[in-house]
Amino acid sequence: MAIRFDGRVAIVTGAGNGLGRAHALGLASRGAKVVVNDFGGARDGSGGSLSPAETVVEEIRKAGGTAMADGADVSNFEQVTAMVERATKEWGSVDLLCANAGILRDKSFGKMEAADFQKVLDVHLVGTFYCCKAAWAGMRDRNYGRIVLTTSSSGLYGNFGQANYGAAKSGMVGLMNVLAEEGRKSDIRVNIISPTAATRMTEELLPPQALQLMKPNAITPAVEYMLSEDAPTRTIMGAGAGSFAVIKIVESEGINLPESEWTPDAVAAHFAEISDMSKAKALQGAFEQTQKYVAQAAARAGVKL
Repeated sequence: MAIRFDGRVAIVTGAGNGLGRAHALGLASRGAKVVVNDFGGARDGSGGSLSPAETVVEEIRKAGGTAMADGADVSNFEQVTAMVERATKEWGSVDLLCANAGILRDKSFGKMEAADFQKVLDVHLVGTFYCCKAAWAGMRDRNYGRIVLTTSSSGLYGNFGQANYGAAKSGMVGLMNVLAEEGRKSDIRVNIISPTAATRMTEELLPPQALQLMKPNAITPAVEYMLSEDAPTRTIMGAGAGSFAVIKIVESEGINLPESEWTPDAVAAHFAEISDMSKAKALQGAFEQTQKYVAQAAARAGVKL
């Protein structure tokens, strides 16, 4: 059965260009009413114009869909709250949220100004929190919500010159992990996409032949799946150029050392065993790690828990 969003209201941030535009068009084509949000600034976050959002809204309407433009700056909580309230007043709810808005202020760490670090965190991480916070109460009241955040391989794996961007993007994984747990009882499912595509954020980083393979609409199917009724929750999906993958944060089984070996020398001596990933697992919550360590210590001490 085809995935549809008839009767659902979606907000897509950063939807005036690139990935956000593709997501907005895709959701609208499958029946969603879409708030096309875009501050309309330059890649570094300067400026501002409603024109990009309005252009996408016009595309959606010409194709027979329903959409409205919104120019809220996601790093401004009052504006984000007003956006959610406007959509709810107009269409009755906000059921789906794709937090995609972002900027770049790349510099090596030695040359990065504190203001550039802060601004990127404000837009990506704090802005994502604001969007989730503004939509959360309504989703909880209606006992339904689907949220997709946007991380990056720069945060998951590292990339030179992107300390601000990488920190913000990896922070979103932590936000997703917690919101997914808190949303379970209200059927609010929260996932995160790690995309790679040809957009104005990447156009200077890749050769033309690679960019031709990396169409923004290649990411949208993963986003639509994670916004669907049968979506998973607490999932990191990678997507790009038609490839799709699930990313896991795993922990080695590790070893337990007796108190007499609680020294850096002992850690160094046993590091091969400690870092052996043959029995690595993706833990399902913070307390699971605590339980594992306590169980290992109890086994060594002969203590029955």
